[in-house]
Amino acid sequence: MSRSLFLFAALLFSTFSHAEDVHVAVAANFTAPMQKLAQQFEQDSGHKVTLSFGSTGKFYAQIKNGAPFDVLLAADDATPAKLAKEGLAIADSLFTYAIGKLVLWSASSTLIDDKGEVLKQGGFTHLAIANPRLAPYGAAAIESLKALGLLETLQPKFVQGENIAQTFQFVVSGNAALGLVAMSQVYEDGKLKSGSAWVVPARLHAPIRQDAILLEKGKANSAATALLRFLKSESAKQLIRAYGYDFQE
Repeated sequence: MSRSLFLFAALLFSTFSHAEDVHVAVAANFTAPMQKLAQQFEQDSGHKVTLSFGSTGKFYAQIKNGAPFDVLLAADDATPAKLAKEGLAIADSLFTYAIGKLVLWSASSTLIDDKGEVLKQGGFTHLAIANPRLAPYGAAAIESLKALGLLETLQPKFVQGENIAQTFQFVVSGNAALGLVAMSQVYEDGKLKSGSAWVVPARLHAPIRQDAILLEKGKANSAATALLRFLKSESAKQLIRAYGYDFQE
């Protein structure tokens, strides 16, 4: 073996011998981008990423009860801050990794117009939204409908998902004609993947600031801190932006 090849092999062995596992609780709306980000991070670092997807509210309860997560990628900014205040997360690790967008979406290519007038016109039986008590996208949906003056009219049509992933599935399966979902679920590289959609104006609801934080259980885990650094990188931001998220100015 040549000296240069030997040194490369030694360096590679040294890097991967210090590889660790990181268990990440990920808000359901961030499923698609996080799967790609995790794959890229594993290739670049040699660390192993285990992902759990679900509602931010459920993750909060699980973390309070000792769930073995190292990192939380929430769908809001309140939950990570609350965990830090309660001593379950590291306050100075907190940052906004994405700002989400709410979209009215239907699997039908003709149902939704470019102004969302279908909400006023009715003509549909069910509207899927995420549980506003557990999912920030659900809270944003309620806020938006209230701002449009349509909440009372449309409330009887609600089909409520536990999280935004289940909400999306209600529409995919046909159990609801349309739903208020995360843009990341229906757009990629700035293009609608299928169906019809209306991007809900950001002025209709509070910003969906999605914060990441290092949890107390992960503070000694080098893979956890490395993952959080990676999420701040330009390559990660480029991928996140491709799924329709914004960033803080």
